[in-house]
Parts: sequence; C-alpha cells; structure tokens
Amino acid sequence: MITSTCSSAGELSATAARHLLLHMTPNGSLGPEGEDLFVVRCGEGPYVEDADGRRYIDGLSGLYCCQLGYSYGPEFAEAAEKQLRELCYSPLWTGSAHPTAIELAERLSRIAPVDIEHTFFCGGGAEAVETAWKIARRHHALNGEPGRTKAIARRGAYHGLTIGALSLTDDPGLTDPYGPPAIDTRFVSNTSRFGLAPEFADDTAFTAHLLAELEAGILAEGPETIAMLIAEPVQNRGGCITPPQGYWQGLRALADRYGFLLVADEVITAFGRVGEWFGGDLYGARPDMVTVAKGITAGYAPMGATLVSTQVAEVINRPGAVLNHGYTFAGHPLSAAIALRNLEIMERDRILDNVRGLQDNLANRMAALTDLRIVGDVRGAGFFYSCELVGDLDGGGFSDRARADLIVGLIPRRLREAGLLARVYNRSAPLVQIAPPLISDRALLDRIAAIVAGTLAEASARL
Repeated sequence: MITSTCSSAGELSATAARHLLLHMTPNGSLGPEGEDLFVVRCGEGPYVEDADGRRYIDGLSGLYCCQLGYSYGPEFAEAAEKQLRELCYSPLWTGSAHPTAIELAERLSRIAPVDIEHTFFCGGGAEAVETAWKIARRHHALNGEPGRTKAIARRGAYHGLTIGALSLTDDPGLTDPYGPPAIDTRFVSNTSRFGLAPEFADDTAFTAHLLAELEAGILAEGPETIAMLIAEPVQNRGGCITPPQGYWQGLRALADRYGFLLVADEVITAFGRVGEWFGGDLYGARPDMVTVAKGITAGYAPMGATLVSTQVAEVINRPGAVLNHGYTFAGHPLSAAIALRNLEIMERDRILDNVRGLQDNLANRMAALTDLRIVGDVRGAGFFYSCELVGDLDGGGFSDRARADLIVGLIPRRLREAGLLARVYNRSAPLVQIAPPLISDRALLDRIAAIVAGTLAEASARL
C-alpha cells in the first residue's frame, strides 16, 4: 500500500511543488512556506478540515458541486459498492450501453426542461459544452446548412477550458496563451445592470436593449452562419448575474426566427443551486440543449452531460447519420450510480424545498451588504450570490495598492481566519462570491453572511 508521508500544510505544499501541477494556480509559488489550502477530510454537513486540523464552512460547495455537503458519504459508498460489484465499467461506444446509464438518462428526462428527452454523457462541464457544439454543427449539417459555423456567447462568461469551450470565453488572459480560437464566436452583452444608465433598471427596457443588440449582431454576422448561442441562466463569471424578465423568452424567439440552437449552460445552476432542478426553469428558458456537470453527482464522482431536445435528437438520429464523438469514461457505471443516488436523496430530503424556504432570508442578508462603502452591487439567486466591490478611485476602481492590500491580502485572509471558504476574484471588477451547500440551514446562512459582512466592513474602513 502506498501511503502519504505528508501531514502538515507545509509538507503538503512542498511535495506538491515537486510532483503536482495544480489547476489555475501559479505552481511556481508552491513550497514549504506556501499558504495554499489543503483540505484533507470532510466534516459533518457543510464543513471541511485542512491539514492542520482547522475547520471551515465550505461556502463555495467545493467548486459549486457539493450540493449535499459532506454527511452522505455512507449512502454514496453503499451505492458505489453495489455498482462496482455488479459492473465496474462498460463504455457507451459503438452500440454498447449499460443499465445504470440508461436509467440515469431516463431519470434526467423526467426533471429536465420541456422537450429535453435525451442525454449524452461525458466527464465534466467543458466536455459537455464541447459536445453541445459538436451536436449543433452536426444538426445543421444534416439539415443541409453546413455553413452554420459560428457561435454567440456573452461577454465575461466562462464555459470551460478545453480548446473548443475556451473559444466561447472573451478573457484574453485565458485565451491568448493558446492562439486563435477553435470556434468563430461573436460576443454580446451579458445581463449585468451595474453601472448602466438608470432607464435599464426597468426589465422591459433592459430586455429590449439586450435583444436588439443581439439581433443586430446576428444580422451583422449573417444569420445563416450562426450554429448556436450559449448562455448561463445565472452567469457565474462576473458575479452571479441574473437575467431581466423576458430575456430567455426573447432568446428563444430569436433562435426560432434565425434558425440557430439555444444552449443553456447549467454546469453550475442545475440541480438546485437556484432552487429549481434547472436554473432556466426559474426564468422560463426553453433551450434546445442543456449542459450539466458539478451538482449531478453532488461532487461525489466526476460526471457531465449534454441534455438534448427531441427536435435536435431526431435530426442527429436519422437513419445513416453518425455523431462521431465520444469519451472513454462517459456515463461510467460508478458515476451514474452516484448520480442516481444523488437525485434520490435530493427528492427524499426535499433539498429544493430547503433552498426555496431560505433563499429570501439569504437574499435579504446579502442585499444589506450594499450599505458598506466597498460594496457596489449584490447579485444572485437561490444559494448563489456575489458582491461586486468598488474601490478608492473615481469610478469605483481600485489602485494597485488597494488591490494588493484588500483584494489579494485582507479579504481572503480574514474570510479564512473566520472559518469561511468563499471565492475572492481579483479581476477588473473584484468580487466576493458564496455558493453554500444546499443543505445549509438558516443559522449557517446567517453565519456566512455575517462573516462576509464583518470582513467587508473592515475592508471598507481601510479605503
């Protein structure tokens, strides 16, 4: 048996520097004196512990995926053992399938948005987005429109880091190191109203403005060249950006008018994050495809999927048509069994009802943070919120010194010292974001809000 000889955070950091490449991390900064967090065990409910025995509220649900927290391990272990004893592996490849993936696909069809009846499994969110793109291209080619080779995405959005999914992101810091994008993408405005003219506070006016801009972009590119539009019901990057009333209905109308497919990226918002099985249900979305991952297994196993409408599936399933696309571990029996148990637990323990019952309280606690000088805006829904921070410069920006002192230094340090794992973005618009486990009770949500409030109050006093 191979066992780790590392015990403290310093030892883990030093060993990581020698052997492990972390994701989205300046790996060269790792070492024995590193301050990186090494979570080594789950606590009960929403808590985790680090290598030095400190306990934290997991205010980000791992990475938006641990919907059920950490008390359900024995149930998932039971499901995993049963599946591994019956069938440890079978591919979904060249006419092969297995019962657990079939059962999960049927189960997803019962909770999916209207007309979504089919599932293509994969390993995670970026793969789900890549799959949606390939299905869209294949769908249009089979319909005699091979010239539909472009995508539309929203500014500031993030849809994954594989080379295709990365094309749907307009962040030069992420895209420039890898050369020209694989997909020709037109970027349009997201639905953030912060800093816009007062008339856009009205939903009708804002929706009309956004849809007019989008339609102009479609016409400029040539409607016959657009394969799909992808958008999150609540955009994560940029800070839990919610849509105005009528926006998703407008997207559907434009997709129908100009013949492209509408994709809802629900990698984060699906499976209860905003109080519904799918975030789009909250806003009246009627997509052609839905990409999911993260919460599908509550973080207990890796899995992603692209959910596909009957209309699209009928085209790619025509006699003689082949979707030349797949993944070795797609729909893995173990992950499928975990996902099925997750859906069973969520229904049995009324997880969606917990979010619906507490979301107004959390919304009120978060909205109160706008009284602080450093908080310019609070956005979100369900158990998914961000504070956009404003600084010491005219126009709300931060000087380099304030950024270093507050966004890089004080705020993340104080949050962790108070026992809360949250996300602090240090970008053009700095953010503090929370996405607590969906099993959180009112006392815990109040505690999270209080920690954020205390931290940002101290930061405000230093501006």
